[in-house]
Amino acid sequence: MNTAGINSVTQMVKPFETKGPTPTSTPYEAQKSFSSVLKQTIENVNESQLQSDVLTEKLARGENIDLHQVMIASQKASITLQGTLEVRNKVIEAYQEMMRMQV
Repeated sequence: MNTAGINSVTQMVKPFETKGPTPTSTPYEAQKSFSSVLKQTIENVNESQLQSDVLTEKLARGENIDLHQVMIASQKASITLQGTLEVRNKVIEAYQEMMRMQV
């Protein structure tokens, strides 16, 4: 059983498995850490989209490429984009909830 797809999803989720900022970290360090995780995740989504595009173009040009490889790459790109959008939606929802809080 090929687990390459599962491993790539696991690697994408690993940056989110943090234990939170250490007691000695400053807000600036926490912000930099979050921004680097966000940037890396967006780059991973973009990379999967580009890989899917390349394979689709090869198939359209009639190059020797299996259809199932193209479909798998397309589904990986779709799933990573959907997952990213769901995380974005939850972050926006949490932000809106915090803004509704009365101090």
